Order: sequence, then structure tokens, then C-alpha cells
Amino acid sequence: MKIEIDSNSGFCFGVVNAIQLAEMELDRNDILYCLGDIVHNNAEVERLKAKGLATIDHGQFEKLRNCKVLLRAHGEPPETYETALKNNIQLIDASCPVVLKLQNNIKLGFDAILKKGGQVVIFGKEGHAEVNALVGQTNGKAIVISGIRDLDKIDFSKPVNLFAQTTKNIEGFYDIQKEIKNRMIAKQGTEKIKFISNDTVCRQVSHRQPQLREFVKKHDVVIFASGQKSSNGKMLYQVCKEENPNTHFVSDSNELDAEWFKTSNSIGVCGATSTPRWLMEKIAKCIEILSI
Repeated sequence: MKIEIDSNSGFCFGVVNAIQLAEMELDRNDILYCLGDIVHNNAEVERLKAKGLATIDHGQFEKLRNCKVLLRAHGEPPETYETALKNNIQLIDASCPVVLKLQNNIKLGFDAILKKGGQVVIFGKEGHAEVNALVGQTNGKAIVISGIRDLDKIDFSKPVNLFAQTTKNIEGFYDIQKEIKNRMIAKQGTEKIKFISNDTVCRQVSHRQPQLREFVKKHDVVIFASGQKSSNGKMLYQVCKEENPNTHFVSDSNELDAEWFKTSNSIGVCGATSTPRWLMEKIAKCIEILSI
């Protein structure tokens, strides 16, 4: 039986950078606070916790004084930086450069569209850390939509400036873009609408979709490893499942079922941008044992 780990799966640049910064600081100090889970993968969070990384929420952050806090790759709204300044907190900013660029573009886009009486719309998951930081660039006024069902939140008689969470599905973004444009034209009775669309989906993420489709085709069974909290993981799992129905979602090796591999000659192991390589390797070794 052949077991293959997808060479394109695993941490994206932003997550690698955040973890490296955390480990560098923990080599010098016994404890480091991190605002939110450093990555949406429980196994990796627990590994770093054992090294001294303490995950805190925003309520706990506001009570801290005179310490160091790591900001994860998702980015943070302006209020977080204001709190750090007020409480003498030294920030280790691991915000992904792609996310920081998007934050700046949304702030500029919001200022511009506001003068025209318009609205900023963000295609993303409401409540997600990255989206919260993006909304923060608009003083909380951006409209967040996760799909077609949310489009009623938009006033189609007004100008729209559309952005996307970096980890969203690119096909989904273009479907949303098309629908907003059509509804604006229908509402205003003209094709001369004020609609700006910004494709801000991260290409390192979006390029994994076609790569995964090709990978899962080669195997009888596919194990997709990801944390339950990962939006990117849920999206990429669906991509795999559509291409190969024998795809199973697991968060760790203890969730594997020997029945999945009984009649399989080829098994593929892959994961999200928040899935560590060591976890995929651990899962592959467990599959070997279960298949004996």
C-alpha cells in the first residue's frame, strides 16, 4: 500500500512566520502571551503551549501591563495597538504582510467610498479574527457577508466597494461579485453603477485548490488534516471531498478509522494552511500501523 503526503499542504508563509517568532521569543523567556490561537490547529497550539505560549483573549489582554504579547498572522484592529500603547505592552507583530496590505487598502477604500455615500462590503466569515481586524479599519461600519443569503444587508442603491477575506474561496468571491453587480444594475436601472471589486483572496491559498484536486484524484482514500476552527481547512476539505468522495476530515491521528483503509491501495494525506507538517507525518505513520 502506498501512502503519500501532499507536498503543497501545510503552513502558509504567514503562519510559519508567526510560529518562528513565537519560538524565538520562547527560547529567551519562559512565557509569551499570544492574542488568540496562534493557528487554528489544536495540536500545534498544544505543542507551543508546552513551550510556554499562553493563549489569551481580548478581555485578558486589556488587563495586562508591562509584558510582551504576540499578534498572530490574522492581524488586529486599531484598538489593539491603542491598548498596547496605553498598557505598556510590547507587541511582537506577526500579522501576515498580505493581511496588513488588505487592511490598509480597506481603510483607504472606506475613506474614499464614504465620501460618495457608499459602503464597504467584505466577503468573509463574520466573527473570524482576520475579518474583525478588517472591519476595524472602517470603524465597525463594513458590511460582512458570507454568501448570497447575506446580500440583503447591502443597499444596492448606493456605491459599493467589495473586498474578500484572504482565505475565502476564489470562485465564491466571483459569484458574489457578479450577483452584487447584477442587483445594483437592477435596483438603479442603469449599468453605470459605482461598483469597485477587489480580488483580495491570497494566491498562496487559492492556488492550493487546483493542486489539491489533482492530488486527491491519485488516491483511493484521502485523509484531510485540519483544526476544527480553521475556515481555510473547512473550505479546502470540501474541495477534496468534491473531487474524491472517499475523503475523511481528522484533527489528529486518534480519529483515524482502520475500516477506511481495508481495501485501499493508495492513500493520500493532505491539510490546510494551518496544518503542521509534523502532524501529517504522524497521521501517515499511524495509517501504516492501522493497515498492517
